[in-house]
Amino acid sequence: MIPLNRRASLPRAGMEYFDARRKPHNVGKIIAALVLTALCIFVLKQSPSFGGNSVFSRHEPGVTHVLVTGGAGYIGSHASLRLLKDNYRVTIVDNLSRGNMGAVKALQKLFPQPGRLQFIFADLGDQKSVNKIFAENAFDAVMHFAAVAYVGESTLEPLRYYHNITSNTLLILEAMASHGVKTLIYSSTCATYGEPEKMPITEATPQFPINPYGKAKKMAEDIILDFSKSKGADMAVMILRYFNVIGSDPEGRLGEAPRPELREHGRISGACFDAALGVIPGLKVKGTDYPTADGTCIRDYIDVTDLVDAHVKALNKAEPRKVGIYNVGTGRGRSVREFVDACKKATGVDIKVEYLNRRPGDYAEVYSDPTKINKELNWTAQYTDLKESLSVAWRWQKSHPHGYGTN
Repeated sequence: MIPLNRRASLPRAGMEYFDARRKPHNVGKIIAALVLTALCIFVLKQSPSFGGNSVFSRHEPGVTHVLVTGGAGYIGSHASLRLLKDNYRVTIVDNLSRGNMGAVKALQKLFPQPGRLQFIFADLGDQKSVNKIFAENAFDAVMHFAAVAYVGESTLEPLRYYHNITSNTLLILEAMASHGVKTLIYSSTCATYGEPEKMPITEATPQFPINPYGKAKKMAEDIILDFSKSKGADMAVMILRYFNVIGSDPEGRLGEAPRPELREHGRISGACFDAALGVIPGLKVKGTDYPTADGTCIRDYIDVTDLVDAHVKALNKAEPRKVGIYNVGTGRGRSVREFVDACKKATGVDIKVEYLNRRPGDYAEVYSDPTKINKELNWTAQYTDLKESLSVAWRWQKSHPHGYGTN
């Protein structure tokens, strides 16, 4: 039995026991917590993203905010660099399946100022993610580079290419429509033409792609064109069909760094450099019986610096309710044998060459007629010396033998 005089000391149900002797200590804790909370709120309010007030989430006079899909990739990263140099605001979206976080970090280091560059890790095949990105950011234009892009691989994994290129482009367009983004610069390819009966290729050349990569890109083009004609779309569209891309940033800040498992599908320049570095024992040239002067394929090699210049000029010239379609090339075809000879000179290495059967889905001769883009966008390829473009890329490769390193 509890004595009566002790019952008064028991706390009532639902009430805290209070000890006056602990008051100063508890008050100190409360004050410290309040100060810490106030400090956290103050710091958060200084953050540009607090309360949805990020500079990326609002339109600003005199500032053009460009979404660069696939901006961690080879071409996309070079385009992002050029846009940032020209004082555009850039948001890169990439799932890093083909891109390199190292390229993004290089850009972040070059442009650390708030409000210049942000990176969002996301898959453009995820509709919810795409809508969230558009809802939380105020884009003025989209440069859509993101795509798997190897002809040989597309013949082995066609469904992947139709999903990644065609379906993902549809999701981008739906998000643009929902959020009022009216300007699109689309990264297409000469592969949409297939193997034309006559050269050079003009924009009026019929499109009969012969591999899933080219077919998927043409389907995406068709969707874009149909949407641009729809009532109320008011789209400003530029479609750039470019040829074989080589080179790298002349100042050595960015380069091409495909994942090791993708080297067999990659560009001939990457294979040449791998052979020169001893990563692979030699270069494999696929196809020596094409109806060309030396039996090897003929291609139009465009330097990546020229290519991104074309994209920026296209962005500046884009107009509502108008569609521009342009070939981006030098207008000159070079054979694979010529390319290999130039690569040997650029690297100073007598690369071993093995000649094999044709690659599935390839075509004999492709080069552009750049008259239209020269006239309408005032664009002309400046870096047309094959050996020099390869020399610039080789310097980056030598200083980055493992690419950008691990992501």
